[in-house]
Amino acid sequence: MDAAVTAEGSDAADQLRSLHEWLTDVQELRGAVSVREEPPRPGTLGPVLDALAVALGPAGAATALATGVIAWLRTRRGEVRIKVTLTDGRSMELTATKVSNLDAAVLEQQVALVADMLGQGTGGPQRLEDS
Repeated sequence: MDAAVTAEGSDAADQLRSLHEWLTDVQELRGAVSVREEPPRPGTLGPVLDALAVALGPAGAATALATGVIAWLRTRRGEVRIKVTLTDGRSMELTATKVSNLDAAVLEQQVALVADMLGQGTGGPQRLEDS
């Protein structure tokens, strides 16, 4: 199964570039993360990064993506929103708000929740807010 990772806000493309750089350093995700760009809009100089595409082949890739996204969110300041959507339509939204103050147990729960949704979990859209 594959996942699309999107960001919201005026700096969404910059956030996605940063996340792409972060995730490509994760051993289990090497070669599995690519950028998805929209064609250039009239009057612009080039394509716009609108999502990251992640191939979730082996079982460890789901946990690696969950861990990578949450670890990256911990480095962000301000209101950063990331949405992970699977090809079957299930999705989860994560925010960076106050994530740096969470203890290890809560972080482990968040990684498990996201990895479950990415791996084989069922259910509809979920929202995970770090507050």
